[in-house]
Amino acid sequence: MMTAEARNPRRHHLGSAPDAMRTPEGQQTYPLKPASRWSGTYTRLRDAIFAHRLAPGTKLPEDELASIYAVSRTVIRSALQALAHDRLVRLEPNRGAFVAQPSQTEAREIFEMRMLVEPRAAALAAARATPADVARLRAHLNQEREAVREGRDSDALMLSANFHVEVSKIASQSILREVIADLVTRSSLIIALYWIRRDTICASHAHHPLVEAIARHESDMAAELMTGHLADLLTGLDLTPRHRDEKSLSDILNQDV
Repeated sequence: MMTAEARNPRRHHLGSAPDAMRTPEGQQTYPLKPASRWSGTYTRLRDAIFAHRLAPGTKLPEDELASIYAVSRTVIRSALQALAHDRLVRLEPNRGAFVAQPSQTEAREIFEMRMLVEPRAAALAAARATPADVARLRAHLNQEREAVREGRDSDALMLSANFHVEVSKIASQSILREVIADLVTRSSLIIALYWIRRDTICASHAHHPLVEAIARHESDMAAELMTGHLADLLTGLDLTPRHRDEKSLSDILNQDV
C-alpha cells in the first residue's frame, strides 16, 4: 500500500520516490526531486494561478514551461506534481497538466460543508483553549498581517487557510481536524481561482475577533463568528465561467522570469 509520505510532496521532497505515484484523486504523478530544484518553479506557477494570470483549465505543457523557466522537464514535472498535490493542477494521463477547474456545484458544496463543521470546531476550541493555544493563534495572525502588508497574496492565502486548521487542532477531535484540513485545502484552491475581492484571499481581519472569542472561552460567539466568516468568503467569489486569456503561455509567464 502507498504510504502517506509517498503521496505527500511536502513530507517526501528530500527522499526517494517510486517511479510513478498517484494523488488522492487517482491522477498520475511523478517522483519529486529535491525541493531546492523545483520549489522556485512551483512558487512561480502557484503565484500565477493565484494572481489569475493562469485561468482554470489552462494547459501547462512541460516542454514550454521548461523553456520559459530555463529548467529541465524533470524539474517542471516535479513542480507540477507538487501543484497537483495541492489541487491547483490536474494531471491527466496522455494529455498532460492543466490548471484545476472546480465546478460551481463543488465549490458551493465545499463551503456549505465547512459551515456545518467549522463552527463546531470553533466552539470546541473556545471551550478548550489554553493560554498557549491563544498565543499561537495570535502569533499566526501576526504572520498573516505581515504577508498582507508585504503584498504576498499567495502566502496570505496559505496562512489564512492554515488558521482554520490551527483552530481545529485546539478543538482536540482528530476526525474533525482531518475533515476540516481536507475541506480547507479544497476551498483554498477555489478561493485562489475565483476571488473577486482581495480581502477574500487576505481575510485576517475576520480572524482577529474569532481569536478574541476563543481567548474569552465564548463558544457561542466563536461559532457565530466562524459561520459569518465562511459565508462572507463565499460571497467574495465569482463562480461563473471565466474567459481565458488569449495570450500565449510564454507571454503570461515571462513577466515572472
